[in-house]
Amino acid sequence: MSEKFSPTLRIGDLSDFIAPSQACVVSLKGLKTTAPNTVKRDKHEVAIANKEQTDPVKISLKDCLACSGCITSAETVMLEKQSLDDFLSNIDKGKAIIVSLSPQSRASLAVYFGISPLQVFKKLTTFFKSLGVKAVFDTSSSRDLTLIETCNEFVNRYKQIQLSNNEKSNSALPMLSSACPGWICYAEKQLGSYILPFISSVKSPQQIIGATIKHHICQKMGLRPDEVYHVTVMPCYDKKLEAVRDDFVFEVEQEDANKNGLRIAEVDSVLTTGEVLDLIKFKAVDFETLDDSPLDKMLTNVSEEGYLYGVAGSSGGYADTVFRNAARMLYGREIEGPLAFKSLRNMDFREVTLEVDGKVVLKFALCYGFQNLQNIVRKVKIGKCDYHFVEVMACPSGCLNGGGQIKPKPQQSPKELLQSLETIYMENVLIKDPFENLLVKSLYDEWLEKPGSEKAKRHMHTEYHPMVKSVTAQLHNW
Repeated sequence: MSEKFSPTLRIGDLSDFIAPSQACVVSLKGLKTTAPNTVKRDKHEVAIANKEQTDPVKISLKDCLACSGCITSAETVMLEKQSLDDFLSNIDKGKAIIVSLSPQSRASLAVYFGISPLQVFKKLTTFFKSLGVKAVFDTSSSRDLTLIETCNEFVNRYKQIQLSNNEKSNSALPMLSSACPGWICYAEKQLGSYILPFISSVKSPQQIIGATIKHHICQKMGLRPDEVYHVTVMPCYDKKLEAVRDDFVFEVEQEDANKNGLRIAEVDSVLTTGEVLDLIKFKAVDFETLDDSPLDKMLTNVSEEGYLYGVAGSSGGYADTVFRNAARMLYGREIEGPLAFKSLRNMDFREVTLEVDGKVVLKFALCYGFQNLQNIVRKVKIGKCDYHFVEVMACPSGCLNGGGQIKPKPQQSPKELLQSLETIYMENVLIKDPFENLLVKSLYDEWLEKPGSEKAKRHMHTEYHPMVKSVTAQLHNW
C-alpha cells in the first residue's frame, strides 16, 4: 500500500507526527482499555499484558495527518468513500454518476495502452457509460477557471504591493500556487500561520469542477446536488485527502423544514489513474478495441473539430499563464512563444523574469519536490524571497509523476516513463489562452458574473487552517 501513495505521504524526514509503522494515534481516540481480570502487581515487576479483543476501528481520510505512519506503512487505514467498491456501489444505487478526468491521467493511460490521450478520453467515455455513468467531463475546463481566478488574484496582490508598503500588503507576495494538496497539507500541518497568507486562495481544478457541477451544471442537467455522485480521476493520492476537507462541503435545505440541511461534498470520491486501470482489468475489458464515444461538451475543452485544447504545462501551467497575463495587464507586454525559463539547482527549480527599462519587474519560479520547496519556504520565512509568484508542486517533476499514476512496466525505468508522459501529454492538444475559452466565458456569463466577483469568491476560493500540533507530537519531534 505504501508504494502507491505519493511522495508527500511517504516522506520520512520532515518531522513527522508519528514514526513509520507505529499504530495510528487517531484510531485510539475515545477508546478505553479494560482488563477484567486485573491483578495488582508491584510497580517494579515486569509482566506480559494479556491481549485484548477490541472492535475494529474505522478511520476516514478526514482523520489523516499525512504523516509517514498509518496511512502509508500500516495497511489498516480504511479508505472508505474513496474506493472502487464505493464507486460501483453508488452506480448500483441509481445515483447520477459524473466522472471528471484529469489530463495527467489521460496521458498515463495513453502511454500504457499505446494510444493518444484523445482516444483514451473517448474510450473511457465508452467504458464509464457502459457501467452506468451519466457524463464524463474534463478538468482542463476547470483548470482554465482556476487560472483565470489565479491571474486576477495575482494582479490584485501585485497592485496592492505597489500602492502600499504597510505590513499587510507586504504579506501578499510572493504568491504561492494552491493546486497541489500535498503542498497545502504540508503547509497547514508543518509550517503554520506564517506561510498560509502567501498561498493563493483559489481552489484546485478538482474542487472547482466539483463546485461547478454541484452548484451549476447539475441544475442544467435537471438534477439536484444530492442526486449527483461526482468522481474525479487524478494522478495523485493526495487528492483523496483534498476531497474530504470540510471546506469543500456545503449544505442544501431539505423539503422537511424540521430536518437539518443535507451536507453535500463537491467531490464525492477520487480514483487514481492506477485504480481506473485496475477497474478496466477487473471488468476484463479489451480497452484498445472499445469504440470511441463522442465527448460530453457541457464541461469539456473540446473544439467543434474534435480537438482538445488547453494550456501548456503538465502541472497546470500556473507560472506560465499568470506571468503572461501579468505582463499584459500590468506592463502592456504581449509575450509570444515559449517563456525562457532558466534552470537553477535542477530541472525542478526554474525561474523566468520580465525586465522593463532595465529593471526586473516580474520574477516567477517553478518549484517541484520538497527539497526545492523547503528552500522557498525558508526564504519566505525570513523575508528574503524575491519571487513574485511560485508554482509549487510536492512531487518531483510535477503532476505527471504523481503517486497515483500507472507504474513503469517491466524493463522500463521511471525516467523513461516520465519522458514518454511528457512527450504524449500535449499530443493533439491545441494551446489556448484560458481567457479565450468560450466554455469558461459562458460559466461567468450564466453563473459567476466576472473573475473575483462575490459569487466567484464563494465558489472558486477557499481558506487554509494552521494545525496546532499536540504535545505528543512535539515530544516525538524533540
